[in-house]
Amino acid sequence: MNANKGLISTIYSYRRIRSNTFKRFYESNFICKLLLALGMACLTGLGAQLKIFLPFTPVPFTGQIFFVLLSGTLLGRYGGLSQAIYVGIGCLVVPWFAAGTGGGVEVLIGVTGGYLIGFIIASTIIGMFTERYLTARGLKFQLLIMLLGIGIIYVFGAIQFSLLMHTGFQKTMILAVIPFISLDILKAISTALISTAILPKKN
Repeated sequence: MNANKGLISTIYSYRRIRSNTFKRFYESNFICKLLLALGMACLTGLGAQLKIFLPFTPVPFTGQIFFVLLSGTLLGRYGGLSQAIYVGIGCLVVPWFAAGTGGGVEVLIGVTGGYLIGFIIASTIIGMFTERYLTARGLKFQLLIMLLGIGIIYVFGAIQFSLLMHTGFQKTMILAVIPFISLDILKAISTALISTAILPKKN
């Protein structure tokens, strides 16, 4: 009986801490949110260093998407800002993109540039849904939102890849989408589980 009371007390304490943490974030000033967005941009840059190149495509496996998806759930509408900072710093200063490149806007017009644009849009949309709608914070909806985010990244990445590599739909799918689906679904599931656990279910 005491063990059950202790467990219930722990759960309530966790929920209170979770709610207060997010409330402080939403009520914090712009500078605080900007710093948190910068921190998430740095994590995305670190995730980009976890990469595996395949012999038949210039698009590598990376750890970026995990942090792209997570940025939207943790930062809300500022998730998109975090990815814009990641892309901006990568183009101007820090060589932290997946190919170890940076320092020029040419990265955005390269074969993987569409994915970077997709990062910004996907994180923004995930953040808007998660911040505005309490029902979107449950596991089912979080998983759907994560899969939607991955789909957005694929669309922008595949379109730019196709235009630059002059590939048709089938070859573009084989080179720029299909090899990554299974791993990215696992990222979506893991991110949805994390976000569902840490997001408050009421304002």
